[in-house]
Order: sequence, then C-alpha cells, then structure tokens
Amino acid sequence: METEEKKKTINTTVIIPNLNGREYLQNCLSSLYACENNPFPIIVVDNGSTDGSVELIRQHFPKVRLICFPENRGFSAAVNAGIRASHTPWVILLNNDTTVEKHFVSCLTKALCADRTRFSVGAKMLSMSRPDLIDDAGDYYCALGWAFARGKGKNARRYRRPCAVFAACGGAAIYRKAVLEELGLFDEKYFAYLEDMDVGYRARMQGYVNWYEPGAVVYHAGSASSGSRYNAFKIRLSSRNSVYLLLKNMPFFQVLVNLPFLLAGFFIKFLFFAKKGYGGIYLRGLGAGLSLALSSDEKSGRIRFHRGLTPACIRIEGELLWNMLKRFLPI
Repeated sequence: METEEKKKTINTTVIIPNLNGREYLQNCLSSLYACENNPFPIIVVDNGSTDGSVELIRQHFPKVRLICFPENRGFSAAVNAGIRASHTPWVILLNNDTTVEKHFVSCLTKALCADRTRFSVGAKMLSMSRPDLIDDAGDYYCALGWAFARGKGKNARRYRRPCAVFAACGGAAIYRKAVLEELGLFDEKYFAYLEDMDVGYRARMQGYVNWYEPGAVVYHAGSASSGSRYNAFKIRLSSRNSVYLLLKNMPFFQVLVNLPFLLAGFFIKFLFFAKKGYGGIYLRGLGAGLSLALSSDEKSGRIRFHRGLTPACIRIEGELLWNMLKRFLPI
C-alpha cells in the first residue's frame, strides 16, 4: 500500500529545461531516479540543443518525456511547455546543471502541502564545486531594484531553517500548477533571468507565500547555458528584465516612493559593469526594458492596481526596504 508521502511525490512532475547540457544531464537525471518514492514524471524540454543531449536522453533515459524545440526559445517558454504538458497538481522546475539528494522531491512536496497559502518552495542550492557554500537559499528583491540570492557564497550551515522568502529560485523549486495557471504561467517576454522573481512577485500580490526548504538539497554547477557569470548576453537580458520587472509589478505610486533608491541602484550597477567593460551593454539593456514595459502591447500585462491590493503593496514595500539592508549587512 502506497504511503501518503509517495502519493504526493507521484503527483509531482519534474520539468528540466535544457540547452546543450549533455555533460550535466546524465548526473542530473540519474540523481532524480535515485530519489526516494520514485517513479514520478520527468519532462525535459530541449531548446534546440546541438550537443547530443536529446540522443543521450533517448538512449539512456527512455522513460523521460521529451519536448523538443527547433531553436532556443528561452527558459520561460521551455518551462511553460513542460507545465502545460504535465498532468499533476504540482510541478518542480530544475536546472539541467544540478544533481539532487534523495529526499529532494519528497521534501519539496511535503513543504508545499504543509500550508495552502504557499505558492512555491525553493530548495537549498549548494555550489557543486564548493558544497559547503550556499548557491541559493531563496531569492530577495529590494528597493534598489536588485534581485539577489539569499546566502550566496556563505557557509551552508547558516541556512538550516525553513523560512519565507520573497521568491523561490526557479532553478530548483516546486510550484502549485493551478496558481501558476491563474497567474498566466511564466512571462515568456523575459526569455531568461528574473522570470522566477516576476511570478513570485505576482503571487505575493495575490496573498500567497514563497518558502525555503533546507531539507531539499541540490548541487548546482551554475552558468551552464550562458557560459560564465558575467557575459554580454546575461547582462543585456538581466538589465532589460530588471526594468520590466519593477514597472510591470509596482503600482505607479510605489515606483515614485522608491525612485531615489531605484536610481541609486541602477547607477551603482552601471559603475560595476562599466569597470568590467560592459557599461554600454548594461545601459542599452535598461533602455530596452523601459521600451518593453511602456510599449502598448505590454500595458495589459501589468498588475492592475486596486484598493484591495493596498495591504499587499504596503507589506511588500516594507520587505523591499528591509531586504535592502540585508543586501549590505550581515543580517
């Protein structure tokens, strides 16, 4: 007779977006098959890989469902295709350059089911090369217009307690599929970067909670698709999306309240990237984000403010200011 925990696990689909990740997929998928309460559905959405990723899956993991795009359509489009193809109430998004511990799936499903207000639960992501260090323990967003990983580069032993976070990192997190569908899934105009912050922000505005579960452990290589931590592709998209994110989700009055902090935040980032030779790319990304957010076809995508959202806006504003302190102080 199946246990209740196993039933929950079977009701979860793991979705892995992939772009030329052959060198990681073998270990990633093998670690999932070694999880307790396996089997559970696994979907790999391939973004036009040319490195033999699809052939590897077909040969060594025939039970994995493959969805293949002829070209790279981005992270958001890939995971949305996987979500639409899933038939379970919960979905786990997992980066291809990861391996998971055996309790990963069961810990995430248990944490999500523990509270109906939880929209997402993020895993404890450790650096694959330095597993004593945190790669991500939940994501924060602050009044400077910055999104950042909680605990990045810090000792993993400091992050043993579950807690609420601003958003879960889409590299290793579980979501309620029904709420994702209510929110319109991941916004594909992001292509990549900050789409997980966006969907977490939208869920927060609707009164949901995003959670961190340290029992679900993942080892993450990092920058497997983009090639490095800082590169023109990532900086251009990240800067564009940072503007789109705030103008899409913040009511106009909240943008005005945070404007001094936002201008300071963008200026500091510009100086940082200018020193690395990417200042022009960063500025062009900001301009592209402003154009995207203000274009006529994007206005319908913004959160429409009404009085009922006032408590959520006030609560979130307090978090944005508090998270700004967390970014610079050892809190």
